Amino acid sequence: MTELPLPSFPSLADDERFDTVNEQIRLIQKKQGLTFGTDAFLLAAFVKSAPREHVVDLGSGTGILPLLLLATGKVECATAVEVQSSFADLIARNAALNGFGNKITPLCANVRDLRPENIGSEVGLVISNPPYMKCTSGKRNESDEKYIARHEVCGNITDFCACASRLLKHGGKFVCVWRPDRLTDLLFAMHEHRLEPKRMTFVHADTESEPCTVLVEAVKGGNPSVRISKPLILYQAKEENQKVRRLTEQAQKIYDTCSFDD
Repeated sequence: MTELPLPSFPSLADDERFDTVNEQIRLIQKKQGLTFGTDAFLLAAFVKSAPREHVVDLGSGTGILPLLLLATGKVECATAVEVQSSFADLIARNAALNGFGNKITPLCANVRDLRPENIGSEVGLVISNPPYMKCTSGKRNESDEKYIARHEVCGNITDFCACASRLLKHGGKFVCVWRPDRLTDLLFAMHEHRLEPKRMTFVHADTESEPCTVLVEAVKGGNPSVRISKPLILYQAKEENQKVRRLTEQAQKIYDTCSFDD
């Protein structure tokens, strides 16, 4: 990763907290919102380097995905689309905090309404860590911010795929992270909107567990042919009296480089 200058400590609202991601990115997060996690980092690592590309992140939250991609030199600039205005403002603050104020453009918009003219033109790369729970699933005793981030309130996976297809040039890539138990929903939505899955990796917590995450890269207008890589195992088997689970060698390398080894 590119070394970033250490900024002065930001001023925070009562509902905010300050974190450091991977010792490089300084991130303001909302205490009651959806915070940075493994899914976002794995998605950033799964994206192949395209250093001249303008990437559009659908459902950007804090802006962590564009920040990771820019910090690793994988893209040239980013539009961070977020339906919640409070998070769109947060993206602007996080971009400035990390020296990317001129590289990340926050855009408060719903994916159902977004068109190429809203971002300047069609692009070659769209990414998303979309809401993965149906509105009928999960408990509702959480903040509105977190509920909207996790549930398909402002757009379901079909809406996200439709938006990605509208924004992409022919041959452009849509890369997303999703839940394995809803994989059929994702693949159907991709097929419906001319997004052909080309690369897929299932992620497992350990060798004894079912997959907890799936990473998918699709190409707009691509021919049918998908490569399913070997599964990514995150943690080694826990040894007796071991309190902290250790990452596997492969997972540690991905964490260190923010890149999958093809």
